[in-house]
Amino acid sequence: MPVFEFRDKKYNNPVELALDVIGGKWKMPILWRLKDKVFRYGELKKNIPGITHKMLAQQLRELEADGLINRKVYQVIPPKVEYSITEKGWTTIPLITALREWGMAFKEDKLD
Repeated sequence: MPVFEFRDKKYNNPVELALDVIGGKWKMPILWRLKDKVFRYGELKKNIPGITHKMLAQQLRELEADGLINRKVYQVIPPKVEYSITEKGWTTIPLITALREWGMAFKEDKLD
């Protein structure tokens, strides 16, 4: 496949683009949790061990910008913000499921 440009960035293939959008240490765990329920920021932070506030905020902004999650702000005091998965976000769940299954099988294979 020829090199292509998406959002002013060059990619050698669609896998690079996919990994840029949902790859990394935190985006898939965030999406995986949002498939089950709507989370508030603090709930997500508690539910994802090891993630810093800065990283969670950054990853949520990127996932929202890419249309994979919704951010709903309630005009109350104290402020309330909820995150949920979008229809487009749901399309990542089969990919994450396959990666989880592969990872578990790989781990078991290496334990033998």
